[in-house]
Parts: sequence; C-alpha cells; structure tokens
Amino acid sequence: MQELNIAFVTIGGLTLVLSLVAGFMRSKVYFLSEPMAAVLLGILIGPPGLGLIRLSGWADPFTILEQFARLTVGLAVMAAALRLPQRYFRDHVRSMAAVLVPGMIGMWLVSSGLVYLLVDAPLWIALLIGAIVTPTDPVLAGTIVTGDMATQYIPSPIRNLLTGESGANDGLAYPIVFLPMLVLQHSPERALTDWLLSTLLWEVGAAILVGAVIGAAAGWIESESRTHDFLEETSLLSVTVALTVAVLGGVKLLGSDGILAAFVAGLLFNQFADATDEADEQKVQETVLRLFTFPIFVFFGMALPIDQWVSLGWAGVALAAGILLFRRAPMMVVFRQTVPSVEDDRDALFAGWFGPIGIAALFYATVAHRILGNEFVWGVASLVIASSVLIHGITATPFTKLYGSVIDRVQSESSDGTDQSSVFTDGG
Repeated sequence: MQELNIAFVTIGGLTLVLSLVAGFMRSKVYFLSEPMAAVLLGILIGPPGLGLIRLSGWADPFTILEQFARLTVGLAVMAAALRLPQRYFRDHVRSMAAVLVPGMIGMWLVSSGLVYLLVDAPLWIALLIGAIVTPTDPVLAGTIVTGDMATQYIPSPIRNLLTGESGANDGLAYPIVFLPMLVLQHSPERALTDWLLSTLLWEVGAAILVGAVIGAAAGWIESESRTHDFLEETSLLSVTVALTVAVLGGVKLLGSDGILAAFVAGLLFNQFADATDEADEQKVQETVLRLFTFPIFVFFGMALPIDQWVSLGWAGVALAAGILLFRRAPMMVVFRQTVPSVEDDRDALFAGWFGPIGIAALFYATVAHRILGNEFVWGVASLVIASSVLIHGITATPFTKLYGSVIDRVQSESSDGTDQSSVFTDGG
C-alpha cells in the first residue's frame, strides 16, 4: 500500500505540474518533453534509481506494462480518429495506401536489417524487433501534432497525415509482428498457415469489421439521441472513452486485434456522430489519454533494462541512431510523389523525421516477451523506444519552429516574386 501511495503522489504530482506549465515547457524548456520527464521520474523512483517502487511487488512487470500500454494506445488511436476530418481516409486512399502498405513494409525491412547487421541477431529475431519498432506511435505523435505550436507551424495536411498514419499503423503492425513470432514458435509451414488464416483473416479482418460496425452503430445512436434530446451533457462526454474500453475488451475476447478495431470504430463514429458533440468528445478523449500517458511512461522508466543496454555497447548506440535516421525518412522521400500532402522534400523530411517510436512499440515488445520470453528482444526494443522518446522529445520544438519558419520564408519569397511580376506586367 505504501508503494501505491508513493505512485499516487509522484505520478499525480508530475501530471499536475506538467499540465499547469505545458505551454511553457513546449516553448521554453523544449529539451525536456512531457514523456521524457515521466520516464526520468520512473528511473528515479524505480529500481534503476531510489528503488521506492518495484513493479514486481505488484504483479509481473511485463503484464502491467502490456495492459497499461494496450489501454493507452487504444485511447490514443481513438483520439487520432476523432482528430481527423470526417472523410479523410476516403479522400486520401492513395496516400494512406502508400504509407501503410509498402511504406510500413519498407520501415520493417530497414529496421530489421539494421538489427541483423549491428547487433548480430538471428534473422527471425531481427525481423521481430524490426516489426515491433515499425509503427508510428500515436501517443508521441499526438504531442507533436496537437497544441498551439503545431497549429501555428505545421500545415494541417502534414498534421493529418501523421495523425492518420499513427492511428492506423499501430493496429496494422499486428500481422508483421506475429509473422516472425509464429515462425519462431512453429515450423515454417504451420506458421504461414496460421498467419494467413488466423492472423490476417480473423484477427485483422474481424477487427476491421467489428470495429466498423460498433463505431457506426455508436455514432448513429449518439446522433439520434441528440436529435431526440435523449442525451445529457455528462453522459455525452463519456461516450468515446467508454467506446474505446468496450471495443478493446470485446474484440480481445473474440481473439482479434483490439487496437485496430478501436481506430476503425473511431473513424466510423466520426462519420455518423453529430459534429458538435464530436468536438467535445475529442477534448475529453485527449484529456483522458493525457491521464494515462504519464503513468505508462513512468512504468516504462521503472522497467528499463539498463544492464542489457550496456552489454550491447556501441552497437546498441549505432542501432538506435540508425533506426531513428533511416527507418522512416527515406520512405517518405521515396513516396512523396504518391502522397499529395507531402509537397516537397522539406515536407518529406519533416514527416519522415517525426514518426516517433513509443507506447505502441512497448505494447508489442511486452506481447513478444509474454509469448517468447526472449530478454534480448525486450532489451533491444526498449533501447530504441527510449532513444526515440529522448531524441524526438528534444527535437520536437526546435524542428517544428524551423519547419514553420522555412515555410513562411518560401511563401513570402513566392508572394514577393508574384507581386513583382504583377507590377512589371502592369507597367508594360
């Protein structure tokens, strides 16, 4: 009980302080992001530091991390779905298809290749770690594409692209994570059969179908209830949070991918719900997500396998740097021609850099640990996640401001050129 009270005081206090000074931190103390502060608190009060709290005293640490990460990612993908314009995926089919299919496969193979070459991992272990760190994290991405600074400096097409991708590819990473896990558990023939029939057709296909049906039904009922004055304000504001939890639990009971189902449910709810109510629900969803974001990062800080990182030596440092630099940016540059939101190399480099690795990867890493019990996978994956939290946290504010200032300068030069051309023509 004492450890629980310490957790309440420290995590609650951190959440209170960071919530009160969030704007100041983003503009002035940009080198210390909110997720980074939470991880540092976890290191301080956990076994790596003062040892005030040990997750192992509560339950299996990986079980705590997995379930907390699942709920946090579920809330995050629902928030991402509500944040998008209603017809976004329908209007950007080509862009999303490019980013979510060949783009994800490319990121998976690049990350896996770096693991295989730099830390001498067996092929299928390398493919598993590469798959774990492939998805763009909706929690960390949300801290970059939301808020006054994002609105001021990042064009809405880029914000929507990062939001849509981070929401969708967390669930779509499920099949690429489970393919190497199945191969590591079974013969290649059985693994391929299970992957095609169970993972793709049922766990992914059913998630999309069930999520769509539940989301559309909830949105339609909400809209009808609003029309007939059946809704009360207090009950309205709990709708999407309850929808997230219900979908995560219900779809998991069916043996399917609850995270993908939650995102699809959010998209369909977005289509059918009343637009005014949806804006209020988005604010509540973002608030609840914030309350869950700090604890999971604190727990992650408590569970960091620092001894394993040290054993990797400089190869671990090179791996983390290589994945952050080459996992995503080349993909965005290559697919720039098929993604209208990315107008030039400047947009491609910005969108390519800010594809952070976070709680979604943590969720898949803990799932892999539960199924395979491989400490090496956890050690390498956690190193990459922690590196992304650190580096993307430090660079978020300065890179965002630099990106916005470059856009302003280009637009100003273009406007000046147009004005001069107009004057010359008038004079002629």
